[in-house]
Amino acid sequence: MFRILKDKILGTNNRKQPNRTKDIKLTKSLEKNIEAFKKVIEPNETIIFRRVESRDWNNLKCCMIFVDGMVDKTDIHKNIILPIMKAAAPQKLEMGMIDILEKKIINASDVKKEKDANEMLMSILSGNTIVLVEGFTESLIIDTKGWEQRSITEPSVEQVVRGPREGFTETITTNLTLIRRKILSPDLKFEFKEIGVRTKTKVCICYMETLANEKIIKEVNKRLDDIQIDAILESGYIEEFIQDEPLSPFATMGNTERPDIVAANLLEGRIAIVVDGTPIVLTVPYLFIEYFQANEDYYNTFIFASFNRLLKVFGFFLTTSVPAIYVALVTFHQEMIPTPLLLSISAAREGVPFPTIVEALMLLLAFEILREGGVRLPAPIGSTIGFVGAIILGQAAVEARFVSAPIVIVIALTGISKFLVPKMMGPIIVLRLVFLFLSSFLGLYGYIFGVIGLFIHLMAIRSFGIPYMTPIGSLKMQDIKDTFIRAPWWYMYYRPKLIGDKNPIRKKDSKIPEKR
Repeated sequence: MFRILKDKILGTNNRKQPNRTKDIKLTKSLEKNIEAFKKVIEPNETIIFRRVESRDWNNLKCCMIFVDGMVDKTDIHKNIILPIMKAAAPQKLEMGMIDILEKKIINASDVKKEKDANEMLMSILSGNTIVLVEGFTESLIIDTKGWEQRSITEPSVEQVVRGPREGFTETITTNLTLIRRKILSPDLKFEFKEIGVRTKTKVCICYMETLANEKIIKEVNKRLDDIQIDAILESGYIEEFIQDEPLSPFATMGNTERPDIVAANLLEGRIAIVVDGTPIVLTVPYLFIEYFQANEDYYNTFIFASFNRLLKVFGFFLTTSVPAIYVALVTFHQEMIPTPLLLSISAAREGVPFPTIVEALMLLLAFEILREGGVRLPAPIGSTIGFVGAIILGQAAVEARFVSAPIVIVIALTGISKFLVPKMMGPIIVLRLVFLFLSSFLGLYGYIFGVIGLFIHLMAIRSFGIPYMTPIGSLKMQDIKDTFIRAPWWYMYYRPKLIGDKNPIRKKDSKIPEKR
């Protein structure tokens, strides 16, 4: 229902946008063709028109059109301009002049003939060079891309102690190469699309042909084809358009900057969506358990990895539930608190003018302000301001009797626990507030109702047709081998259920049954 309403609001109605390339009418006159392109492109001083003629072949007259700053000028000079200028007239024309240019004169690995003016213009704006030839209505498109790009570095957000240090960049060809280097298999397929009426952003769908579910591949293609928008500047645009349950705080699409994570997901039967211009790659389907999984879990021993996962689960419970439980106990269920602790809390709250719920909300808001401010500042300054600000504000608030000391401890534990599950920041903030308000009105009963509602919501979510809580709750050992604990590699011989069912066996062993 929401997807239909969204389509009506966003106007996915195939309305045609004006196309200025219809004004380009190519003829056999080189000068007229140049003027036709200038009429559409100019004023734009970054687009270069370079006329070239052969010294010995009088009839060979060309014009190269390219964007300054997006091409390798050395490549153009050595492999296009010089060969054309030095080209000698053949004694006998066995093929057309433009075919001779393509096959015998221009030194380039990627050259193709093109008759469509729209495709020519898009090629120029993409960093290619087109060659217009006197006497022909078609041109040659030559791959000469050569703009400056960021080098491959380790992602600052997903750093690891053990594991590969390379991360994606903003160039789609580089990112696809990083994935291809991890999976040297002909089963790895790349499907390209252009999304964005004006930006023409290149998007690539990556999957393993023998592992990925055809229904999910078709659904991904369908949702991408339904996107009608002027611009796609980052993968977040696409994520918001095609995700399931857009009103839920929980993500139904994964995102990462690490090639090893994408490769591991592809080998489990998932699909990756690579967008040009961003280092963030999307993966589908995305399940709830993936919030607690990290690539480093598979590089360390299974005992240490399992301990870390259980620690993350415990941190998720602390950061969402501790404030709500504290408010419920202090406000409604004092009899459940040990007497010495209750007396200590009562003494600390003496003179505090606000109820416990207001104390919690004020400190949570202050903590989120410090966190957001620290993120936006340079790393050394941001971390310093975050720690120092929290200490100073907490101590000053307690001394001024705005809040009590126990609530400061509760909120500090809550804030620190949140960093154990960094990709769940949004859901954690929402759940924390929901549980807190329910507990402030109904005590522990409100908290329990909130937890029940959370489980019902999670069970109802699907990610591209796959139940969100898969495989949590399964009674089969093979299904829970990689959930809140990680089993040894020699025991994980099946791929995730429902995702990798097309080819479920991960290990080549005749003793392993085909069915789970």
